[in-house]
Amino acid sequence: MEKVGILIVSYGSRETAIADALSRSPVHKTELYIVDKQRNPFNVKRAKEHIIIPDLNIVEIAKFVSKRKDKIDFGIVGPEKPIVEGIRDLVERQTNVPLICPTKKFAIEASKVAQRLLFEKVAPQANPRFKIFRREDHKSLVSVKKAVYSWLATLRDQAVVKPDRPAAGKGVGVWGDHFNTREQLFEHFVANYQHGPVIVEERVDGEESSFQAFCDGRRIVPLPETRDYKRAFDGDNGPNTGGMGCYKEIGDILPFMTKKDKEKEIELVNKLFKELRKKADSTDLRGIPFYCAFIHTAKGPKILENNSRPGDPEIQCLLPLLKDDFVDICYRMLEGNISNVSLEDKASVVMYKVPPSYGGYADSFADKVDKNEINTPVDLSEAEKLDAGLRDGMYVYPGSMEIREDGLAYALSSRAVCVVGISDGVQEAREISLRGVQAIAGGALWNRNDIASREHIAKSVEHMTLLRTREQ
Repeated sequence: MEKVGILIVSYGSRETAIADALSRSPVHKTELYIVDKQRNPFNVKRAKEHIIIPDLNIVEIAKFVSKRKDKIDFGIVGPEKPIVEGIRDLVERQTNVPLICPTKKFAIEASKVAQRLLFEKVAPQANPRFKIFRREDHKSLVSVKKAVYSWLATLRDQAVVKPDRPAAGKGVGVWGDHFNTREQLFEHFVANYQHGPVIVEERVDGEESSFQAFCDGRRIVPLPETRDYKRAFDGDNGPNTGGMGCYKEIGDILPFMTKKDKEKEIELVNKLFKELRKKADSTDLRGIPFYCAFIHTAKGPKILENNSRPGDPEIQCLLPLLKDDFVDICYRMLEGNISNVSLEDKASVVMYKVPPSYGGYADSFADKVDKNEINTPVDLSEAEKLDAGLRDGMYVYPGSMEIREDGLAYALSSRAVCVVGISDGVQEAREISLRGVQAIAGGALWNRNDIASREHIAKSVEHMTLLRTREQ
């Protein structure tokens, strides 16, 4: 077998899924050099070398690669932060080790304002109505408040507030989730406004899907659709999170979508790709530069946002289904000759277990966890036994977990571990995933129980049917 050294810049379960997919290569002996935020129990076992850089500082990562550049053939970057900060530009300039992720210039999630203006230029019909509020355009808070309230009247208060930069101020706020009055909305707005421009856009009624595509810089290869579950609790209740789970149906589309919806998504992303390539060389956009959140409406799909990285949890739904060798896929992206990717025609479901403190939701969930289990070790062994027993039916991917001095694994503050269930139907895959998360003990971890439930999927189908009927 050919030996291949691969760098993985890791944050959580998304990267353990990447490490697993690379390790399963039938023709390459992979040696993984993993830069991690913590001592992830999965990565520690799989890595040739595993180091901790808690803030994923790109200068420190470049130093690590530089000392091993003769051993590392290429690298993959999963998290947003180092991509936005220009890790590829720095590492390739200093070491000549090629990285699979876009260059800094094309990490377009760095500015939500720039994104909206790009979407407006190339696909205005898919852009929600929006206004940008900049401090230089208003002399006082009184002035900007008047402008915001006037815009809210146009939107009938159904608005989403977004800071230009990621992690600025209070972040994204949604009417009905984070605020229910104009006063509350304006308070959220001001918390972001003091850090820079803010977008106030219409809240769109529809059903969301996640679009992802591999790219070699010259062409894109769309992957099957997935559905993310952002809300913290069953029944789509509670605050929005980083994603509590997701599902993929058999085939390329979701139950509430039509083939025309998918074709329209591909058309829209190709327009974005064509526009970005005007200022790019033949490799700038390689990786997964299009991880688009679409919302399907009565008038077709609209783009909520785009990211230049794999989705979490969405990519975990797809990597275990690859029929092609993932190492070979990576080489095809690097060589500029990717044309198609083969996946098993199966369904997959991802469920996350998270700690009580996740996202600050502890108060909302305090009566549903065993407080005696908080800060106790997390035991994955029973789930891993199920994994082995089901062969390819289940994958257990630790995320925000660390091995401590006692040799045991503990959950940290974010999404601790996800379980991927795979089968010939969504409900069967869901049962496998649910069995897996229920077998994970310790840490007072909790999960949504309705990810990909028959009732939830039926509700989304009925919603889209109603929207399309109203439009006719």
